[in-house]
Amino acid sequence: MTTPDLRLGVSLYSYTSEFAVTMTLDDCVEDVAEMGARGLEILGEAHVENYPSPSSTWLDAWFARNDRLGLTPTCLGSWVDTRRFPGRAMTVDEAVEQLETDLRLASQLGFRYLRPKLGVVTSDLEPDPVWLPATERVLELASELDVVVCPEIHWPSTIKSKVVDDYIALIERTGTRHFGLLIDTGVFHKSMHHRTGGVASRLGDGNARPPLTPVVPVSDLEDVMPYVVHVQAKFYEIDDDLVDHHIPWDEFLEVLVRHGWSGWLSSEYEGDYGVGRASDQLRRQHALIRLALQRLAPQEEVTP
Repeated sequence: MTTPDLRLGVSLYSYTSEFAVTMTLDDCVEDVAEMGARGLEILGEAHVENYPSPSSTWLDAWFARNDRLGLTPTCLGSWVDTRRFPGRAMTVDEAVEQLETDLRLASQLGFRYLRPKLGVVTSDLEPDPVWLPATERVLELASELDVVVCPEIHWPSTIKSKVVDDYIALIERTGTRHFGLLIDTGVFHKSMHHRTGGVASRLGDGNARPPLTPVVPVSDLEDVMPYVVHVQAKFYEIDDDLVDHHIPWDEFLEVLVRHGWSGWLSSEYEGDYGVGRASDQLRRQHALIRLALQRLAPQEEVTP
């Protein structure tokens, strides 16, 4: 079995309630480094000043800060807004232009992965049909830049779905190494977390259909592991005993370890808002993951 190399990072989406309110970009990035994380995931439109054309001053500060703190850019979040234009759908050419813009920005900033978020056409998040021809057209550029395009498998999508089947079919048909799956661990939640003031949702059984979302067993991950390139370690709440009552971390991490999967676990906090809450919860999650990995693979240490 291949020895896994699991690395801990953070998505700055975790600080959504505080970014540009109580925390600057510098504050968020400093906090990521202080907790011992080494991977940095950001959202292009939210976190890059003057997106998609940052100034040389901003770029110099970006590289200098990451170098000083020992941080590695992991995944750039991209938004391909298929409903951008009132009264009409986005064309393939327009989708290609957006993807190419974000691929070049990802490369410029040192990111290895690009997560495109596209408009959806079904309640289980099937992407707009424009995704396929647009993605095929940017694979050559992705290869030239060595950036991997990885759409997110995000609740209420399921792993055993047309969405995932179509993504894998593209990989198999083209043989590309620059397209893969990003797994958001929120798809495996075993109980709902309702953020204060948020929209209430319910889980059903494994055969449920909207408005009840099926429970996705972690075992479904087994068949797609060869295609998984990045993990957004979504979570909602970790208690004082370092227990997560929503995401089955031991089961999930056991699959990664057993498959010898190597890559980034990019923490994404999506629980209740509050000053300092994301920072505290992220530290709890990293402690939980480290302890779980000590149990699962005591001879290995998770890479900071």
